[in-house]
Amino acid sequence: MTEPDIETAIVRKKGGRRISLIWVIPAITLAIGAWLVWDTYARRGPVVTITFDQGDGLVAGQSVVKHRDVTLGTVTGVHLTHDMNHVEVTVQMKREATPLITDKTKFWIVRPRFFAGSLSGLGTLLSGPYIDLLPAAAGSKPATHFVGREDPPVLQSAVPGRTFLLRAPRIGSITLGAPVFFRDLNVGQVLGWDVADMARYVTIHVFVRAPFDAYVHDNSRFWNASGLSLNLGAQGVHVQVQSLNALLLGGVAFTTPQDAADPKEAVADHQFPLYANYAQAAEAVYHRKINFVSFFSGSVAGLDVGAPVTLHGLKIGQVSKVDMAYDPKAQEILAHVHFYIQPGRIGNVTDKELSLGPLANVRALVARGARAQIDKSSLLTGTSEIAIVEVPDAPPVEVHEQDGDIVFPTTPAPLASIRKSVVSILAKINAMPIDKMSESLSSTLAGLDRLTNGPNTRQAVASLSQTLDQSQRLVKQLNTDVAPALKTLPQLTRELNGAVGNLNKMLKSADHSYGGQSHFSHQLDRLMTQLNDMALSFRALADLLASHPEALIRGRTQTGVQP
Repeated sequence: MTEPDIETAIVRKKGGRRISLIWVIPAITLAIGAWLVWDTYARRGPVVTITFDQGDGLVAGQSVVKHRDVTLGTVTGVHLTHDMNHVEVTVQMKREATPLITDKTKFWIVRPRFFAGSLSGLGTLLSGPYIDLLPAAAGSKPATHFVGREDPPVLQSAVPGRTFLLRAPRIGSITLGAPVFFRDLNVGQVLGWDVADMARYVTIHVFVRAPFDAYVHDNSRFWNASGLSLNLGAQGVHVQVQSLNALLLGGVAFTTPQDAADPKEAVADHQFPLYANYAQAAEAVYHRKINFVSFFSGSVAGLDVGAPVTLHGLKIGQVSKVDMAYDPKAQEILAHVHFYIQPGRIGNVTDKELSLGPLANVRALVARGARAQIDKSSLLTGTSEIAIVEVPDAPPVEVHEQDGDIVFPTTPAPLASIRKSVVSILAKINAMPIDKMSESLSSTLAGLDRLTNGPNTRQAVASLSQTLDQSQRLVKQLNTDVAPALKTLPQLTRELNGAVGNLNKMLKSADHSYGGQSHFSHQLDRLMTQLNDMALSFRALADLLASHPEALIRGRTQTGVQP
């Protein structure tokens, strides 16, 4: 057998050694990694630190920073400060967030809360809390260290409008986010207040949105519209609520007078006084005030600061102060009531009256009998007011000034006069000799008892009763037998005369005890007359029967007695 031919491979070298393709993959991987690193660092913004009072569930590597639901950074660290009183959060911001990070930027933690009258942050119940930011206006400087807010800002976006300042003695029930009303429309919000001058007053910042900010003029008036207004007047109870939101959070309202001569829009940060209510804001149009003081010796119960001063039932001013002091001249303690009158409330006042001055005009009014008195403005609530009334034939009083106030003379109130009269009458009654009157009444009753149960009365009654019995027996005998009756008539007549005599004695005793004009005396007079007539009748009957006994059978003729 022949062996097969074995071919031999021939290796030929061409120009040097070749790189293996296996190294291409690592090179590409390294290039991609380097690009990713460069891109990551290129996209990174500044690293900022934010200090909060509480961490509120922030987690490093998970919690983010957002604005308008766009992620602008990631929380890289959460730890306590060195004093252990705060939480410091480190945040890696993105490059596109760099223009937003300035020294005026505001950060806060978004979580579920009730703020400014609404619920917010409910989405964080599932996603967890995050940090939100509000960029500042242009012109701010870059910064990397911030102090976070515990509450979000009221305005979380750039809203056109203007901010105004309100000065008030107290903030009342106004809260952050409280609404601002104009003609019952919600046109703005309360942004907050300053604490620098809080020892003297409070400065409240309010924001009014465009185009409503154009209605805020230099002469506009702001007032506290918080809660509800309750007024008790002639038409009953009037309750007014600005809105439910204002009832819960408080609120501010404003108005602009329509009769302004030259309306001018107020510039931003213009300062206005904040009145306590609409009534005070409405009265602000009366700028001129004349101060008075009146001294009252009686009670001023129900008269408080702010009570009205009225003329013909219309308000012309109000009470500004009520106190009391000792008057050495009168040697008594008097109530000093300070009040002011606004002349602008009285129309048709000419320049002539104004040129005379307040003191001269008041003297002319007092000379015509004008006086100040305290009246009850409401019997239900017990409140009082100062009423300027005209008193007829009032004694002249010299009007003068005291410590810059015009002293206005006073007159007692009608109820006080009635009370004084009642007290006087009670004093007279108390001064009456009640004990002596009681003794006299007891003596009179004793005299009446003696008259009623005395021997004269008993004798007269017994005699009268006996005579009446004999008269009845006489009538019966006349019906049966005339002769016995005729014999008894003279005796009966004498007994009747005796009874009349006894009654005369009793009448004189009664007249001595009761007087001739008493009812009892009149009744006795009538009884006396009737008994006299009865005695005369019996006497005439006895005479007739004695002369003409046949008259019992024949009777009397029309011309007289039968012959």
